Amino acid sequence: MSSYGKFAYVYDELMADMPYPQWLAFAEAAWERLGKPRTVAELGCGTGSLTIPLAEAGYQMTGIDLSPDMLAVARQKMEDRPRGRRFMREGSVRWIRQDMREWELPEPVDSVISFCDSLNYILEESDISAVFGRTFKGLKPGGSFLFDVHHPRTLVRYEEEQPFIMDDPSVSYIWTCELDAPRTEIEHHLSIFVQEEREGDRYRRFEETHVQRAYDPQWMEAALLEAGFREVQVYGDFEWRPAGDDTQRLFYVAVK
Repeated sequence: MSSYGKFAYVYDELMADMPYPQWLAFAEAAWERLGKPRTVAELGCGTGSLTIPLAEAGYQMTGIDLSPDMLAVARQKMEDRPRGRRFMREGSVRWIRQDMREWELPEPVDSVISFCDSLNYILEESDISAVFGRTFKGLKPGGSFLFDVHHPRTLVRYEEEQPFIMDDPSVSYIWTCELDAPRTEIEHHLSIFVQEEREGDRYRRFEETHVQRAYDPQWMEAALLEAGFREVQVYGDFEWRPAGDDTQRLFYVAVK
């Protein structure tokens, strides 16, 4: 795993079309079924696009990420929110820089979430198991663990459909992929062009490489049970239906 650097400061602009409302709705629906939490930790919180609105909805949030740059952007976003909307219903946020394989808080929480395929950045089975073990330990009895990952076929589709191009006036990218089929591991290469603020006709270019790995869904379910979770359900693509052959994102709901 490597932390985000320059990419953190253009992340929100590049990811503006990500389905954040759907992730929030999935979490709320899961909590309606399992019991409303008071304290929630988000692993791989990034720039806080889920952490902050959940705090505004009244949850006591802890945003955990490995990247100091992503956390810096998240803190600034929180400060920039209209004061009247911040921490609605007495919610709160704290930001902590930790590796999700080794995360630890002073007290257990009611629920842990990790969306936006954050766990696909964990590249070894042993490290996935470490995340599951730390999460089980960090939850209160009866607590829930909600996360999503790419289905292995999604990574295959990425390589088949590349390259991907975004061309906006202020920021653009060229995104190519290279798949290691035996490991179901993909390397994303991004050339990003950011418009200079003072010189509108000049762009700054930087390169980013991100590696993700997808895991067999049955292995993931077995690893959660081995970590101690007593109940594990797998759903597909933001919907409360069992994952199937056409699923692109796998959603796991595990209960301690």
